[in-house]
Amino acid sequence: MRVKLYRDILEANDIVAAQTRRLLDEKGIFCLNLIGSPGSGKTTLLELTVEHLLAEGRLHPAVIEGDIATTRDAERIEAKGATAVQINTEGGCHLDAGMMRAALEELPLNGTDVIFVENVGNLICPADFDLGEHAKVIVYSVAEGDDKPLKYPLAFRRAAVVVISKMDLLPHVTFDLAKVKAEIATINPELLVFPLSARTGEGLGPWFEWVCARADT
Repeated sequence: MRVKLYRDILEANDIVAAQTRRLLDEKGIFCLNLIGSPGSGKTTLLELTVEHLLAEGRLHPAVIEGDIATTRDAERIEAKGATAVQINTEGGCHLDAGMMRAALEELPLNGTDVIFVENVGNLICPADFDLGEHAKVIVYSVAEGDDKPLKYPLAFRRAAVVVISKMDLLPHVTFDLAKVKAEIATINPELLVFPLSARTGEGLGPWFEWVCARADT
């Protein structure tokens, strides 16, 4: 019975997600759903990405921040000059399509080119729920260890991109980048991998270029 109930919840969610995706397509807005563990660097990556896009002036970003409590992440994004909406799930482990649709009503969709969603911090529940995004992005810190792809295969199977963050810490942690890339390839050979460091700026360029290229299409 529990399995059927969960399936029904996902099916209802997918209907709303499909409607949202059609709305975004009509508006010409590209949407990315960032998932990752707490502390993986999602918010910092968004801060730098928003700064880059606004400095270039080519694309106009907005951000939806999902968290269990507080408005801290939205405040960080707004300090960089982008419009942000905070969703507090009050204990829920993921955002769903209904929350996403409600958040979109608070954003200025006309004039927005790309929306980033920062999901609640974990690699389990957010992998199951389509929000109406065009692609999922996993943000995965080297400080988390190199065993995550095989432990959380669904997330890696459903994502389009993996950002391996905090590469500046690589000399100080146990993390085999070549092994991680090989394991990712066995799960999802099409998955793009961007190793980068927000602290040093290493690898940010290719990530920025990918976002701009996808949003411009």
